[in-house]
Amino acid sequence: MPVENNFQHDDLSRKNPGERLFVSELKPTAKVGSPAWCDAMAQCGRRLSDAGVRAIIFSHGSIHGTDVFGMQRLDEAGGVKRGYSRGVSGLDALLSLMREGDNGIPPFPGGEKPPFPNDEKTQAWLDGQVGDAGNFTRAYVMLAHRALNGQATRPLLCVRWLWRSEHHHLGRVIAAVELLDSLQALCERHCFEAGERILVQAHGQAGLVLALVSNFLCSSPVTGRSELLRILTSYAVQTQQLELADTVARLERSIERGAFLNGVILDVVTLGAPVRYGWDPSGIGKLLHIVNHRHLRTDGKIWLAKMELPQMTVEMPVAWGGDYVQQLAVAGSDALPATEEAKAANKAVWEIVEPYDGFERWLECARRAVRFPTEGRCFLVDYKDCTGSQNVRDHYYGHAAYTRMDAMLFNTFEILRVLYDSDVSPSLRGDSGAAGG
Repeated sequence: MPVENNFQHDDLSRKNPGERLFVSELKPTAKVGSPAWCDAMAQCGRRLSDAGVRAIIFSHGSIHGTDVFGMQRLDEAGGVKRGYSRGVSGLDALLSLMREGDNGIPPFPGGEKPPFPNDEKTQAWLDGQVGDAGNFTRAYVMLAHRALNGQATRPLLCVRWLWRSEHHHLGRVIAAVELLDSLQALCERHCFEAGERILVQAHGQAGLVLALVSNFLCSSPVTGRSELLRILTSYAVQTQQLELADTVARLERSIERGAFLNGVILDVVTLGAPVRYGWDPSGIGKLLHIVNHRHLRTDGKIWLAKMELPQMTVEMPVAWGGDYVQQLAVAGSDALPATEEAKAANKAVWEIVEPYDGFERWLECARRAVRFPTEGRCFLVDYKDCTGSQNVRDHYYGHAAYTRMDAMLFNTFEILRVLYDSDVSPSLRGDSGAAGG
């Protein structure tokens, strides 16, 4: 997408990413917590520190309770109810498999729903419910902090950030503003200086939140930013959300001063983020997209997912082709806001950030089978989570693998290799094989 992208949707290009594309597979590393594992993580921490990274933000939401495939909007827009799926072989079965109540992802006890607050109580509760499946647990972040700082030339902060998990445009824009506010406070609290870096690892739709952040951080006075902030202010006042109104006001003052994050550079790694909002490359530093993917196509276009019906409904329950949530939660899908005020604000945001709407548009976007946005490096990884199990909680349709504890060292190696161009030797990996490229 162009500089001054102004919140445009990604163009969903099917072209070969060329030199942007990297390919690998999850390989065994030293046992988590072992001396060899800790030594490897410590050396990785030193390399990150030498690259100027001062903090790592582990950002995620909740898979449970969130209509992860966005079927509410598809049903509202028509779908099976209006017969739009007729004539498309296997589509009825696919939509049924995606729908809450039928997709095997149980609701939370008590039926808790978003928005989820980013506090220790909620994070601990989420850890107890889902563990490390699509969730950066407290244990994960604490272990990463301890291990990465074993040899770091400067301390690396490791921070967990649970976003609201409201899978609609309004929820994601609010989350983007809240994240920017949190990052600004972090920079000021720890006296980060211009040119230093914060690395954000964003799982699932948290990656969409970061795409919006990149547009907010554009140094030019793009029109979409002021309009979105106006919509949020109006919504906050109307619903008497004083904290949100204050957050928006602080961001507006930072924009007026041109004081974004004190000059700190934001590097982003997305993990299984659907391709929707366009990225503004002028607003951030380095950008990498990691997708759990297995090559099932017969035309040699390994950078595209397979989208064939009705075979997909057979493959999905065992995550045969990789991350199906990343592939199917595209434009046109979404959860529905809970109130009339939120629905009205969501529609206003929607008209700015995503021109695609309607059931047919979702089907068109899904069938394009695009794995990566137009901007950033592209990394296909087979996380080896297709074990034949039809228990959704073992893999969450390929969407859970990125945050597993035993993938931490592998992810860190590959982020260094692909994002920071720091080659990783077999001896550093703590195993007998280096990653393929």
